[in-house]
Amino acid sequence: MIAGMFRTPPMDRVIYGHDFAEAAAAEAERLGARRVLVLAGSTLARQTDLLARLEAALGARHAASLTGIAAHTPRADVLRAAVAARAAGADLLMTLGGGSVTDTAKMVALALGNGVERLEDFDRLRAEIRADGSTYRPEVAAPPIRTVCIPVTLSAGEYTHFAGCTDPLRGHKDSYAHPLMMPVSVILDPAAARFTPEWLFLSTGIRAVDHAVEDVLSVNSQPLSDGASLHALRLLAPGLRAVRADAGNDAARLDCQVAAWLSVIGSQNGVAKGASHGIGHVLGGLAGVPHGYTSCVMLAHVLRFNRAVNAPRQAWVADALGCPGQDAADAVAALIGDLGLPARLRDVGVKAAQLDAIAEGSLHDRWVHTNPRKLTGAADVRALLDAAW
Repeated sequence: MIAGMFRTPPMDRVIYGHDFAEAAAAEAERLGARRVLVLAGSTLARQTDLLARLEAALGARHAASLTGIAAHTPRADVLRAAVAARAAGADLLMTLGGGSVTDTAKMVALALGNGVERLEDFDRLRAEIRADGSTYRPEVAAPPIRTVCIPVTLSAGEYTHFAGCTDPLRGHKDSYAHPLMMPVSVILDPAAARFTPEWLFLSTGIRAVDHAVEDVLSVNSQPLSDGASLHALRLLAPGLRAVRADAGNDAARLDCQVAAWLSVIGSQNGVAKGASHGIGHVLGGLAGVPHGYTSCVMLAHVLRFNRAVNAPRQAWVADALGCPGQDAADAVAALIGDLGLPARLRDVGVKAAQLDAIAEGSLHDRWVHTNPRKLTGAADVRALLDAAW
């Protein structure tokens, strides 16, 4: 008999299919915000009118905007944004962009509540994942400010209460968490995501596939996340292919956005991921591989490694991806191929000389230790990396 617990996450609402600027202004009014700091992606701010539209919709509630946030959320960018939030007297954060912008807002909220004024101050807030898989998370004060997110990619970090933030000195992406780091609301507008580069939208779509797959196969899966994750896969496989065929297909793009939301229902409730996510974090922090690409190059190989212990559930995955009777790994690889995305570590800039360091670093990620099939040490991780090379 299964046993578990589902917690309702501290998020008010997900708004989908509405104009993002109008919905954002309405949320700021609903929340009583008077000083909104907007964090936006740099390319989006330079090459589109989306930021200008958002600022105009907020009107007098708009306090300031900040761009220039680098991939993988470096500590220095978080600190710069926290300084801007204090200077603006911000009472609400609003993001317009991808996963790194979302994580920056979460980290800014945490920094404001915990007196972060120097780069080294982040050390006392980060989780420590030891090589044996044990985890230490320090007690942290609640963020004094909440976030409204308008995502334009499918990485789906806007639905969770934790964030990754990179320490460039150590070459490691650390984990931080507090329940109120979760955004208070999320706004999904496919028109706002039309400007996202195709490679980024599609590869973060594979990231959402990875969320859903590793939740279905998790060592502590839940009934609600099983249902949500399988439906996410049913939407993502045709939706991503349709967006690649026609970038103006807003119905398919919204299907993908909704699917990304569904793909992390388990993450909101502590459903553990596996080695694709765990290794992916290190590929990002150490080798600079974009979020979505980490899933493109690792997920199929992790599925093949795990098949010996969860073949029946992998059959659910293949069926949801529209490939009944096939291996789940082959179904994932076919989708990645159809989207024209890279499938090997060498194709995303990882050097052979980095593989040992990546394998060792992966042992300090919590999700390598919750992989369905036990990884007993760096040698096992290195074998996965060699398969993906």
